[in-house]
Amino acid sequence: MYKNLFVPVDGSELSHRAMDGSIALARQLGAAITGFVVEPDLPLSVMSNDAQTSAERIQRHESKNEAHAKTLLDQFAQRAQAAGVSFTASHVTAYSVDQAIMDEAEKAGCDMIVMVTHGRGPLGEFLFGSHTKTIIARSKLPVLVLH
Repeated sequence: MYKNLFVPVDGSELSHRAMDGSIALARQLGAAITGFVVEPDLPLSVMSNDAQTSAERIQRHESKNEAHAKTLLDQFAQRAQAAGVSFTASHVTAYSVDQAIMDEAEKAGCDMIVMVTHGRGPLGEFLFGSHTKTIIARSKLPVLVLH
């Protein structure tokens, strides 16, 4: 039924639970995993009036994002490979994390999104927002939430 799981990770401790949980699920289902990292775009507030300074800041930001995503997805790939699960890595830089997750899951041909939630409660969600809650509400794909 589910053959390609889309698993967004961000490097937090919870990401490792998402990796392990999705790998175990993929093994049970005989499914593949698409691991995904979405990095934030550089805020406009740090841009400069000087074009060269801005270009340098953008380049540093992109290099940092690329290195972080590669490190994280390499770890995920190694775990999946050790478990015998087919793995594909993907990452983007975007302003809207939620939209990037939903768009990339569909582009990758995935049939389920597997996420981990921080479980912050109502006050935490009010202060920090909830990507998981937004994706559950807006995604066309089923979403499995791990705690």
